[in-house]
Amino acid sequence: MNIFKRIKDKFYPFYKTKELDLIFSILERGRDKQKKVAMFVGGCVRKHITKQPIDDIDIATIFSPDELKEKFNNTKVRVINTGIEHGSVTLLINDAKFEITTLRKDISTDGRHAEVLYTDDWQEDSKRRDFTVNAIYLDRKGNIFDPQSGVKDLKENIIKFIGDPNQRIQEDYLRIIRYIRFSLQYNNEFDKKTLNSIKLNLNGIKNLSKERILNELFKILTLDNFILISKKKELKDIFFLIFPEFKYIDRLEKSNLNLEYTKSNLELLLAILLIDSSNNYEYFCHKYKTSNAVKEKLDFLSESLKQCTLDINYFKNNLKKNSYLFGKDKLKKLNKLNYFANKQVSIKQYITIDNNIDSILIPKFPFNGKYLIDKGLKEGRKIGLIIRQLEEKWIENNYTLSEKSALEIINKIK
Repeated sequence: MNIFKRIKDKFYPFYKTKELDLIFSILERGRDKQKKVAMFVGGCVRKHITKQPIDDIDIATIFSPDELKEKFNNTKVRVINTGIEHGSVTLLINDAKFEITTLRKDISTDGRHAEVLYTDDWQEDSKRRDFTVNAIYLDRKGNIFDPQSGVKDLKENIIKFIGDPNQRIQEDYLRIIRYIRFSLQYNNEFDKKTLNSIKLNLNGIKNLSKERILNELFKILTLDNFILISKKKELKDIFFLIFPEFKYIDRLEKSNLNLEYTKSNLELLLAILLIDSSNNYEYFCHKYKTSNAVKEKLDFLSESLKQCTLDINYFKNNLKKNSYLFGKDKLKKLNKLNYFANKQVSIKQYITIDNNIDSILIPKFPFNGKYLIDKGLKEGRKIGLIIRQLEEKWIENNYTLSEKSALEIINKIK
């Protein structure tokens, strides 16, 4: 690790910002200093311990949402009702957001929603969490409270349900998918008891909302080491039982080509896992009600994959044209999809095409609406029609079009 980052982490850890200092000062006002009224929990604590970058910060507190609103009334901190039915609100200060949730203990559950009671008992709150590594608390001074021995499991890359795995899963079936995510993230090995509990309860996932499943799935697909799933048979088998549309996980084994598992690359990974000559990806989009943006990007990649398979010049003589029409970013993603989906395409061919895309200078189309209006045309549908005609002729003539030829097209349609 960079020495300057080590120094920064030591003297300026995430919990010592002025915003958090103000929040904790308000929470502790008028309270016994010996009693913990709020602590950090979840991902920010895990990442702090493992020295990873921290993005979201979650706080647990003994105060109810109504008490939090009262405490932060007339302060610089705004309280937003983002998940009040779950005992959570969001604190806003200086453009920074922090989710704060009241300590709870579960009373009953139907596998989707739990009935809870608020509590001020940190031990009770830890018992109702999913995994030991998610039940590590950190106070504002950097002291750790670890009632479920999560630190040991975290350091040994062990993902373990708190208590009986069967009971934990039946409280919320989404925990099966979360277990897959954490197992991948920390390279955890399944134990037989957990594996059996997951298999016994797989049917419960059908009761979950598609929105919750998709949200958790996207977190899995954007893990840095998602590719590990193709090397872990038990994990892959369970993943495929939940998402049978992902028929092509084995495509990822073709090489160590860096896929950059990020949110901006999510559609490419979905395309690699889903797209074939059938309507597989369309069924997935319908089933999980993906956004129009995701569907449209998959539409483009699916149709373009067919085109580049049929047209031997797609990435050769027609590369400049396609770069102009679709943009380099889309073509580079299509090149990756074509590499993974087509067994005949070698890594050498992929690299050559990728370099060729980078080296292309995309010409700028010289005509626009203003040019046509200056030639005497009125605004309206004809403008768009003539622009398309000019563009087609310009591309056909290797990105050149004389003033005379342009006027001939204009006068003909005019």
